[in-house]
Amino acid sequence: MAQINKPNEYFNTVLYTGDGSSTRSLTGVNFQPDLVWLKRRNDAASHTLYDVVRGAGSTKGLATNSLAQEGLTATEGTTANFGYVNSFDSDGFSVTAGAISDAYVNGSSDTYASWNWKANGAGVSNTDGSITSTVSANTTSGFSIVSWVSTGVAGTIGHGLGVAPKMIIGKNRTSAYHWQIGHSSIGWTNQFRLNTGASFASNQWNNTAPTSSVFSVEQYDINKEIGDNSIAYCFAEIKGFSKFGSYVGNGNADGTFIYTGFKPAFFIIKKTDTTNNWLIFDNKRDGFNPQNDDLQANSANTENPSNRLDILSNGFKIRVTDSGVNASGGTYIYMCFAENPLVGTNGVPTTAR
Repeated sequence: MAQINKPNEYFNTVLYTGDGSSTRSLTGVNFQPDLVWLKRRNDAASHTLYDVVRGAGSTKGLATNSLAQEGLTATEGTTANFGYVNSFDSDGFSVTAGAISDAYVNGSSDTYASWNWKANGAGVSNTDGSITSTVSANTTSGFSIVSWVSTGVAGTIGHGLGVAPKMIIGKNRTSAYHWQIGHSSIGWTNQFRLNTGASFASNQWNNTAPTSSVFSVEQYDINKEIGDNSIAYCFAEIKGFSKFGSYVGNGNADGTFIYTGFKPAFFIIKKTDTTNNWLIFDNKRDGFNPQNDDLQANSANTENPSNRLDILSNGFKIRVTDSGVNASGGTYIYMCFAENPLVGTNGVPTTAR
């Protein structure tokens, strides 16, 4: 796959401050997003995800910090009560207040982060696997959204990328089962749960690595109950745009440097062998090193001020001894998307912060 010179045509972070209006259109994404991940920063609220395959609306939010089914969250109730994405627009998305408040999407003076990915529209039928799926795939950026009806037995599911994904994030939409994550760095005999900070569990991907056309499932979480609807977000690695890997911490304030080959715009880090949070960083919420605050995908908590790392022109460097990112000998996985490639095919280099 060719290198991407303009990553913000496929992924972009947009920050905004709520104005308390009952409906609002948010712009500046730079494309029509097919996956929108929202989080209120200044006060506790669930993370909520919306995608074009499932559709927008009051019953479509999925909370990463909860095992609850579509439209529900861990503690607050329903997305219909607290606000939701109601459409995907040409340069962003629109939100609507809930029956009780607009806390999830547009609370007055509240601050929000939105992380946005481009796939390929509403999706088409895919019969590459033993289980028919609906797939919205962007082979340029290595991202696809995959929907299917659970069979309750082991099988394979087409993902549409044309290359094997390095990371898959899946959720049963109908029943309250854990989020299921596969990552190439821990092997496909293991999986994580996005809604908890627990270390990895074994034997959830039918002990089979994804291929260029399908990924494997068994009777577990995302394919457990016959007739349940499930969703998966599949990510392949693209030079200059995305990286999915691992690193080992050194327990030193002069921490590990992780080379990505581009200046990161967004990344998530998770310690593999003990309980630790899924830490989210991006290049917009602070804008300078080392003040890169984190949000936690497995928690509704507010934004956490931290000085954990530097964002550099070719990767990121850990600056603390914190076990969440840098325990001595600890192994960490990450997913990372670019602001700019280190040097594009146009010969233009990027700079650090």
